[in-house]
Amino acid sequence: MTVTDRLTRSDLTPGTRLGRYTVERAVPLEGIQATYYQLRHELGARHIHIARNDDNQTFAVFFPTVPTDSTGVAHILEHTALMGSRNYPVADPFFAMIPRSLSTFMNAMTASDWTTYLFSTRNKADYFNLLGIYLDAAFFPLLRYESFRRDGHRFENAVPSDIRSELKMQGVVYNEMKGAMATPSSVLWKALQKALYPDLTYANNSGGEPSAIPNLTYQGLKDFHAAHYHPSNAYFYTYGNLPLEEYLNAIETGVLSHFSPSELDVSIPDQTPFTQPQQVSASYPSSDAERGAQALVAWKLGHSFDPDLNLRWSVLSEVLLGNPAAPLTRTLIESGLGSALSDGSGYQDSFREGAFAVGLKGLSADKAEAVQALVLKTLEQIATEGVPAKLVDSALHQFEIAQKEVSNAGWPYSLKLMFRAVGPWLYGADPLDGLNLDAALERLRIARTEGSVFEDMIRSDLLNNPHRVSLTLVPDPAMQDAQAEAEREMVARLSRDFTEEDRQRIVQEAVALLADQDKADDVSILPTLALSDVTRKVARPLYTTEQVGGALVGRVDQPTSGMVYLDVQVRLPELSPEELDLLPLYAFAVTRSGAAGQDYVALTRRIEAVTGGVSASAGVGTGPDDLNDLRVSLSFGGKALGRNAGELVGVLHDILTTPEFETGRLEQLVKQRVAGQKASIVGSGNAYAGRLAAAQLSTEAALEERQGGLAALKRMEALVESGDWAGTVKRLNALHLRILEGQARLCLTASGDDLRLDLRSLTGLFAGEVAGRVTTPLTPRVPQARTTDTPVAYNAVAFLTVPYTHPDSPALLVLSRLLSSEYLLKELREKGGAYGGGAGYDARGGVFRMTSYRDPNISRTFDVFRQAREFLDTDLGVRELTEAILGASKGLDPLTSPDTVGRMRFYGDLGGYTPEVQETFLEGLLRVKLDDLKRVMDTYLTPDKAAYALVAGRDPNIETEGEGLTFEVAAI
Repeated sequence: MTVTDRLTRSDLTPGTRLGRYTVERAVPLEGIQATYYQLRHELGARHIHIARNDDNQTFAVFFPTVPTDSTGVAHILEHTALMGSRNYPVADPFFAMIPRSLSTFMNAMTASDWTTYLFSTRNKADYFNLLGIYLDAAFFPLLRYESFRRDGHRFENAVPSDIRSELKMQGVVYNEMKGAMATPSSVLWKALQKALYPDLTYANNSGGEPSAIPNLTYQGLKDFHAAHYHPSNAYFYTYGNLPLEEYLNAIETGVLSHFSPSELDVSIPDQTPFTQPQQVSASYPSSDAERGAQALVAWKLGHSFDPDLNLRWSVLSEVLLGNPAAPLTRTLIESGLGSALSDGSGYQDSFREGAFAVGLKGLSADKAEAVQALVLKTLEQIATEGVPAKLVDSALHQFEIAQKEVSNAGWPYSLKLMFRAVGPWLYGADPLDGLNLDAALERLRIARTEGSVFEDMIRSDLLNNPHRVSLTLVPDPAMQDAQAEAEREMVARLSRDFTEEDRQRIVQEAVALLADQDKADDVSILPTLALSDVTRKVARPLYTTEQVGGALVGRVDQPTSGMVYLDVQVRLPELSPEELDLLPLYAFAVTRSGAAGQDYVALTRRIEAVTGGVSASAGVGTGPDDLNDLRVSLSFGGKALGRNAGELVGVLHDILTTPEFETGRLEQLVKQRVAGQKASIVGSGNAYAGRLAAAQLSTEAALEERQGGLAALKRMEALVESGDWAGTVKRLNALHLRILEGQARLCLTASGDDLRLDLRSLTGLFAGEVAGRVTTPLTPRVPQARTTDTPVAYNAVAFLTVPYTHPDSPALLVLSRLLSSEYLLKELREKGGAYGGGAGYDARGGVFRMTSYRDPNISRTFDVFRQAREFLDTDLGVRELTEAILGASKGLDPLTSPDTVGRMRFYGDLGGYTPEVQETFLEGLLRVKLDDLKRVMDTYLTPDKAAYALVAGRDPNIETEGEGLTFEVAAI
């Protein structure tokens, strides 16, 4: 019996009993060679299983969670449930399992109206290990008071043991949400929910408002769990190639057999419609009064679980906003009122009743009314003139690609399928509608022949819909200080009646919590894998190569389900520093501008009609033997259905040969890039800080900072101020000629006849000049601080080490995993209250970093970084080393799919990272000893070799004086 035969079972028909489960549906998903099973348990638990010949076994359990306030109870519960359970009473089994597992995904998430716990792994033993942990955590958590205080909220003195030091509010979620609610996207999203659904659970912040989190009681947390985390309120999802009974039996034994039925009403009613439109404003901390505002218009629509409405709004959103040439996007951007679409723009189906929103960001607040008026005027014009059928056809073409493509890029494919089904499922509709659009597509096809579908939607659901909100997000330069003062007042108010005994208790509890966190957990009760479970071999997908003029062509035969993937990597000749700085802008602009006589609107619509998208990116790397062997490349990529493969080649040919940069369009693109990068800083401050630190040591990191870090942002902002668009176009055209002098490596991934795709129109474009040597100056070796509007900090220290093939490189990778799981997590998160932190080692770049994320501390964190060496002298043993090696090995065996596995191998071989080189690294990894970790730390990670950086909302120098660190401070 083949695997496919075993998975497609004729005995599982509706009504079939499997223990206490009843099969409700068994439906083949022929497009992805899978079978869909829907089951119901006697307790009321729902279960979807997708049987597919894929070894990436996947599990998730969803609970509808409907908070009635903004204390963050659902979010804090998600954290504390993972902090010890009935069978695994250790402090943090979730984080303890990360290095004990070969998972391809592990996480838990809190949305507006549901919470989920989910993971995937390709190792069967690992799957059932993790399943036991997750089931026990969700249904039988200990919910200890200490866990609630650590991750929820608590009073704590600035010096925990000193009653005379300032009393503060602490907590991992509390600090996480302080950081999250300083970002414009989060503030806007929460304000939008509250404005559109004022009477429903969506009006609350399920993550928690920092000002409301202290109102959550420990009993309230436990009551919420008892009410919501019950099998009768559970939706289970499994995916993989094991017999269905194996998944079901594990869940029955681990959970369901221990419960009796229960009833909980978690239904969400319809929001009472507005009788007239509303005007709403919200503020966030920012000093950018000139370009920090956002303005949008939003509407409440019909039920998101209706398959026809959901498809039609998804299509209409794509038509109106899905690309730069989309009519609503184009009109808004070309108006010059703002620089990019506002956060939250598009159709949103993450609420029981859907929403559509659109607007602009990158503007001053006084332009908000003009933006909102332009949105309505443009929609009126589109409804009157009609939605071009070609644009609808192109949007439907994108949906066809999304249905057909099987890819693990970004997220495991198993989870992509799950999230397509979960919306309808949780709202009581048919989850199969999210997996199979054929019926809804056919109904839409018929409706389009009978009348004006989308014009009617615009008129009835937007223009004539009084349930409309005009929302303005306003930057407030005084807000950060006001919030800090409000927090101090809150602490003073809540502690006003504290007695001396209360204050002593707070100190005692803080000291006890720190002591509890210092205790060594007996993690031997947790399941684990052995080093023998690590895959020793690197994937070797077959490919052929041929040299055609100045290009090398690789062809990879993979089962791509009728898709064609084409990559063009250009190794560049020697470029000047100015050209290197310009390269990322070229990559950003070249696929968003015109080409071959078509302006950007025509080219964009052509790309949408015949491809699944094209892209370009600048890359920097080093050789495996030499960190100074910098390699700069420009990569183009695209995908298409097999029937359109020739058109994909034609699009890439035109972009590569005759890009047409135009001053007005370039100005739009640069302003969009500035707005996007500025918006990313608060959410990714650790990455920016880590790059700033590494740029002081590594030429590769220095170039990455110049091309994509805060230095690049400053350069783009200077370009906007100067307005030198004509000069920049001239420089881009000159750079284009230099690019065509390079060496091209083309990689075609396809199957069958598609693999013979004619690429001669591309291979003849390049001169094949030998790649030039790249040099770039380091950032001055001075601790760097960048300040922005955030109440938390992102701290980083970096060290330059050795190339990939050096014998010490594997030990450095293991060291990064050991420090993360055994030391930094406890010190930064559990004790320090940061949302995250850890160590990372870029084995190919030779840079070792330690960073913290959404961290209330600065000085303390750098002290923690410096004490890492002392930690290695503590009682570490075989367990810690084995887990660190397991964790390190995961990155050497990534989850791939037909679209990525051949490309990775082809370009890896060309770069010198051959399977043999990677397997030698892996062999070294498996031989690492504890003494090696101490040796490499003493050799490469000493204080005299460290470089420091941070991103924060304050000048750090008063705080870091005791650390002997003086930062060079500049505002972002």
